[in-house]
Amino acid sequence: MTIRVLLADDQTLVRAAFAMLVDSAPDMEVVGQAGTGRSAVDLARSERADLVVMDIRMPDLDGIEATRLLAADEDLAGVKVLMLTTYDTDEHVVDALRAGASGFLVKDTRPAELLEAIRTVAAGESLLSPGPTSRLIARVLRSPDTPGLRATGGPEGLSDRERQVLALVARGLNNTEIAETLGLSPLTAKTHVSRIMGKLGARDRAQLVIVAYESGLVAPGV
Repeated sequence: MTIRVLLADDQTLVRAAFAMLVDSAPDMEVVGQAGTGRSAVDLARSERADLVVMDIRMPDLDGIEATRLLAADEDLAGVKVLMLTTYDTDEHVVDALRAGASGFLVKDTRPAELLEAIRTVAAGESLLSPGPTSRLIARVLRSPDTPGLRATGGPEGLSDRERQVLALVARGLNNTEIAETLGLSPLTAKTHVSRIMGKLGARDRAQLVIVAYESGLVAPGV
């Protein structure tokens, strides 16, 4: 199956570079390019994109608002958003995740990692770039009332293996990387993550990361 990718960034050269990279992958194709958030929403609808690689800062309608519109449209329920940030200190990452983004990466991510991130998010997994993750956690921990990013439970009821998996999720590893680190099959790693989410009442990986840091299982910067 070919992943239909829409690229949204206000810089023409950035879009062109990403387009060459994505089109070089045998399992992906670029179906559209947008220079504004509003154009990204329109093209996602008309071109039936599977995934939007979305820049946070764009004119007319920024990436966060565009993501919120995509998430609210029932006809676009299957469209995933991979948010890109220029700096790992971007304060809008939390808002992007709350708006419905499935993950985020910094723009200087290596080409192979960007392609793998697209595959990961298109497959229905959330993805957090290791660079900005500690920044995300620091902000959430400073804001006890931050809505939409907290799970309902803690790690006390998890098995030792599940706590290992949770710690790796908090460090930004995807299921394949977790499997390689722990000597598991990717399916087993995915099953562990799903069970952990169920036990903790977590909606997504972002909430798992919050639990790991709040509980002290993982320390910022480690």
